[in-house]
Amino acid sequence: MKSILRLVVTAAFALAAGSAFSQAKEIKIAHVYDKTGPLEAYAKQTQVGLMLGLEYATGGKMEVLGRKLVVIEKDSQFKPDVGKAQLAAAYGDDKVDIAVGPTGSGVALAMLPVAEEYKKILLVEPAVADSITGDRWNRYIFRTGRSSSQDAISNAVALGKANTSIATLAQDYAFGRDGVKAFKEALAGTGANIVHEEYAPVATTDFTAPAERLFNALKDKPGRKVIFIFWAGGGNPFKLAELNPGRFGIEIASGGNILPALAAYKALPGMEGATYYYYEIPQNPVNKWLVAEHYRRFKSPPDFFTAGGMSAGIAIVEAIKKAGGTDTEKLIAAMEGLSFETPKGKMTFRKEDHQAMQSMYHFKIRVDPGLDWAVPQLVREIKPEDMKVPIRNKR
Repeated sequence: MKSILRLVVTAAFALAAGSAFSQAKEIKIAHVYDKTGPLEAYAKQTQVGLMLGLEYATGGKMEVLGRKLVVIEKDSQFKPDVGKAQLAAAYGDDKVDIAVGPTGSGVALAMLPVAEEYKKILLVEPAVADSITGDRWNRYIFRTGRSSSQDAISNAVALGKANTSIATLAQDYAFGRDGVKAFKEALAGTGANIVHEEYAPVATTDFTAPAERLFNALKDKPGRKVIFIFWAGGGNPFKLAELNPGRFGIEIASGGNILPALAAYKALPGMEGATYYYYEIPQNPVNKWLVAEHYRRFKSPPDFFTAGGMSAGIAIVEAIKKAGGTDTEKLIAAMEGLSFETPKGKMTFRKEDHQAMQSMYHFKIRVDPGLDWAVPQLVREIKPEDMKVPIRNKR
């Protein structure tokens, strides 16, 4: 009986040890993102893209270096305090190796110090504000998403012409204010000038009052007159077109957006701007796989933030491979200067601020009656070496 008891106890310990070893082998990734709130559509795309990226980079095995990838989702609700708490719980309670997110820039800024406190990497995707990799940055922060400066510089390429007056309409939070600041800097020396800045609450739906101020700021200016819109989520600021800015010779312009938002661009054929991604533009094997798989699984093309999420997933896998594991210091060393292939082509984490240097795309809007959205037709690819993106951190 004693021998049998010893065997049972030994077996139990072996099972427990095996289970613990198996759990230790897992690579835990937290996706802390604004799953609910005004950026819900962007967040959903990012999650789909992240999982596709992990799948693509691991050849469908969902494991790296023999360790299973486990993704834990947490909803930051577009609330900075919630995002901060959720990230702390992911690092502290869930013991994740690396975190990805969030969607909103304000939430991201609240989360940055948490990564530094826990000494764990936060891969920011897709929050845009320059300050994320600028004055609020720390060494644990990397970003695959584009920055406000990358948006601004590429749009300045499209609109920065002599004798052009521009008024901006932006949301009154980090995304909008950082975007306008970067756009103003990018336009310096082009001959175009920002003559008025208009900021509106994130949830604005009635743009009559902002439109009046924008029209008044531009209507008596000589030369080309443009209202440039920085907007994320709902609200449809392109309703400005219904107020007939053309009677003052005023054009409307903006950067790229998700397919449902591009429906509003159908009223603006010929409009120029720059975009992060449109599924028909990049020609490379990764994007070809993404487009084909997305059509196969979802009966629709991949969207703006799907590509971003996939880029983040690929970056994680390539970083872990290069680092030989999930030790944070080894990951940082591996990721600084790391180049990896994405749906947009090659991205490289700049060593100085960990911002992914990447292409942007100058487009002109074309209307296809067979599509529900306007087509951002490629004018030219703006490559990383064509953009002098400022280093804004204090490293």
